[in-house]
Amino acid sequence: MQNETFELIDRAVDGDKKALESLLVSVQDMIYNLSLRMLGSPADAEDALQEIFVKVITQLSTFKKESAFSTWVYRIATNYLINYKKSMFAQRPLSFEFYAQDINAGFIPNTEDLTQGIDENILAEELKQSCTNVMLQCLDPESRCIYVLGIMFRADSKVCGEILGITPEAYRQRLSRIRKKVAEFLGEYCGLSNTGKCSCKKRVGYAIQTHRLNPSNLEYSRLEQWNGADTADFIQAMETMDTLSFVFADLPKYRSPQDMKDFLVKLLDSNSMNVIKAEV
Repeated sequence: MQNETFELIDRAVDGDKKALESLLVSVQDMIYNLSLRMLGSPADAEDALQEIFVKVITQLSTFKKESAFSTWVYRIATNYLINYKKSMFAQRPLSFEFYAQDINAGFIPNTEDLTQGIDENILAEELKQSCTNVMLQCLDPESRCIYVLGIMFRADSKVCGEILGITPEAYRQRLSRIRKKVAEFLGEYCGLSNTGKCSCKKRVGYAIQTHRLNPSNLEYSRLEQWNGADTADFIQAMETMDTLSFVFADLPKYRSPQDMKDFLVKLLDSNSMNVIKAEV
């Protein structure tokens, strides 16, 4: 499998558009999901995915085949996402303290005027996907990346250390501290933990009223889920997780939207692609 990937890379560097397309298609869903968890909204994730695509293309000739291609792509993506300043939450940073206050204040009845005739269970599921992504934004970018890679992508500590440029031991220690912080918040506030005071269904009305949930535009419900089976070579079971990690570990992964596939086709067919190939 790895030899086949390396062969595709050689062909892509030599200007084979089909080989380059195959490489990008093989990683586009994992980049999209990482971007979604790191940035907190599908729109920001789509924008970041486009820019990461270009970075992967323009840096492809620098790949020395000393690690898995996926690890190399993760390194490019995480470095970019940790420093990403254009997302909604980069402009308006969150904290667990702020989120706790918001949860304590935010319960109103789910009236039909608010729900617009959409089933409460559908709206609650949409809010769950949105809220958990937003909750991650309470962590600083590097801590968020460590948590997402370890808990949601279940990458082992050696791979995560390679991606982040730290030792596996340092990665495990930092993940343990972050995991504890997140678990304390989940245990007190998130109803998905079975102990927290919040409930997705109870929060629907408040989320609609504050424009955090739009019944006529359910972003997560329209995304196609992705089982990630084709990335089993680099997504591995991690060490023992704390009991509350399942709240994030069991969240669905998604296919990158059709818009991204259209963007990829246009990018590969564009005149600027000739310039990119010249730099590769």
